[in-house]
Amino acid sequence: MSSPLCRILYVEDQPDIRLVAKMALEVVGGFTVVACASGQEALNCAPDAMADLLLLDVMMPGMDGPSTLQALRKLPATAQTPVIFMTAKVQAAEVALYKSMGALEVISKPFDPMKLSEQLRQVWAARP
Repeated sequence: MSSPLCRILYVEDQPDIRLVAKMALEVVGGFTVVACASGQEALNCAPDAMADLLLLDVMMPGMDGPSTLQALRKLPATAQTPVIFMTAKVQAAEVALYKSMGALEVISKPFDPMKLSEQLRQVWAARP
């Protein structure tokens, strides 16, 4: 029996998107969300977040999503944590690149706040 998806470390630099997604995941999905505004903030929060899933925006100033993932993989707390990227850039080559980095899925933006939790649950249930 696989463990339930409960805690999400979410990294998004846009405050409005971060707020909408956090509310959607907590209110609609019932998840606990640790929301971070940057890759660096995620690195600071990760050791204590006890996240089941990393949900990372791809395009961010400074450390982008892929760079943030590489840094998170060096921390014991997130070395094996499953990851999903969120991005407006969902061409096949880009999606393939993100999946080659270990992403379970790539969710396109803009996303539907009412469906986001269910999307994550479906990806979580289908993971190997």
